[in-house]
Amino acid sequence: ISDRGGQQSQGSLLAAHNRQSKLVVILTLVVVVCGLAFWTSGKHKKSGVVVVPKEADSARRSSSSQVQPQLPATPAVSRIPIVPPIAPVAPANESHPENRPEKRPEKDEKEAKPEVDNSTLVYRGIVFQLNFDQTVRHEERFRASRKKDDLVVVVQVHNRPDYLRLLVDSLRKAWGVESILLVFSHDFWSPEINQVVASVDFCQVLQIFFPFSIQLYPQEFPGNDPRDCPRDIAKADALKLGCINAEYPDSFGHYREAKFSQTKHHWWWKLHFVWDRVRALKDHQGLVLLIEEDHFLSPDFLHLLKLMSVLKRENCPDCDILSLGSYGHISYASKANKVEVKAWKSTEHNMGMALSRETYQKLIQCTDTFCTYDDYNWDWSLQHLTVTCLPSYWKVMVSEAPRVFHAGDCGMHHKKSACMPSSQKTKIENILQSSSNQLFPKNLLITKRLPANGAGGVAPHVKNGGWGDIRDHELCKSYLRLQ
Repeated sequence: ISDRGGQQSQGSLLAAHNRQSKLVVILTLVVVVCGLAFWTSGKHKKSGVVVVPKEADSARRSSSSQVQPQLPATPAVSRIPIVPPIAPVAPANESHPENRPEKRPEKDEKEAKPEVDNSTLVYRGIVFQLNFDQTVRHEERFRASRKKDDLVVVVQVHNRPDYLRLLVDSLRKAWGVESILLVFSHDFWSPEINQVVASVDFCQVLQIFFPFSIQLYPQEFPGNDPRDCPRDIAKADALKLGCINAEYPDSFGHYREAKFSQTKHHWWWKLHFVWDRVRALKDHQGLVLLIEEDHFLSPDFLHLLKLMSVLKRENCPDCDILSLGSYGHISYASKANKVEVKAWKSTEHNMGMALSRETYQKLIQCTDTFCTYDDYNWDWSLQHLTVTCLPSYWKVMVSEAPRVFHAGDCGMHHKKSACMPSSQKTKIENILQSSSNQLFPKNLLITKRLPANGAGGVAPHVKNGGWGDIRDHELCKSYLRLQ
């Protein structure tokens, strides 16, 4: 207590000190009493803390070499931009009562509203944190091996760890693999898959995650919303039922199935994210090779791509795509050093596609066409683009003797009751072993140039449907705007 006059008696100071001490005691008692009252009342209320479920916690701990973000994630990366469901548009003849959607009671609508459990929220947080951090593993270890604009290999991964192991094994044996950046793009969070990725110790590795997967949205679009229309219901019945997407069946009258829609979404998102959102590739001017989890690469695939790049620059500057091979195996004898130039076809050249930034930038200009074409297959949608939207049809330079193999004998388009990745591995390794003296050619020859006489590209002979829902169209187009 200061004395403004500069002097104060000892008695006055003592009195002031006593008054201050009493005030402190009183305030302390008030705080204690209030705290006890608040604690007592809080015992009878439910806690608002989000508890991490055991299965999600164990999933995070199961792969020790993974980058494990601290949860909860920061708000900047843990909140997902939710695409609202599109309400059915009333038909033109809505004045007829039989064509109006049935009005659901408010109670039923409330009960049908999807709920998000804790584990799903945890996975969303992990995914967004990893996509934000973009940690490149083994970066320092292979910094000297990887030069600017060296090859980037992007693997689209779902949930077949056995096949992914085969792919990783084939990459491990490839010449020059220490120079690549290997990007795994996932649409499913799995400890087992993460362990396979963690086993990669021969090059730089980056994991990215499709942020709108069924796993992250199990009870709402783009997953399986219980309010969505059943696949095979007639449109008139769907309108009466009042399901969310009643107005948007596909070309064959069927409604969307999330398990089929997801692959096309993932492919287009991955393409854009790698070229425009991965910070390590901001100025990348080299090639990006697109493969899938059930592919198998030859030991000389990287050697061949380098030779093809030189050949493209010198003899085929208008080639848009370099392809490591097609599905039909041709004997390596007298074929291992030969390539063809053809019009790109989705049924032949969708495996082991390598493209440049220039090709990507032309392709991304066709976002609206790709995202609204009624085919759930990304490759058939690309086929449509080559004859409707791109400045010219795609030309592909393809190896006559394949350096990429399709090991997956079951999956989305294969309905075998039992998958045999080990037998597929044996079959492919026998082919490569018997042709080992044909690998690593010194140079390449263009043996055929098609189409001849100015013939154009190839249009898809069918449209497969499965992509009529306007919500899929808008989500697909939104990836360009997402950061």
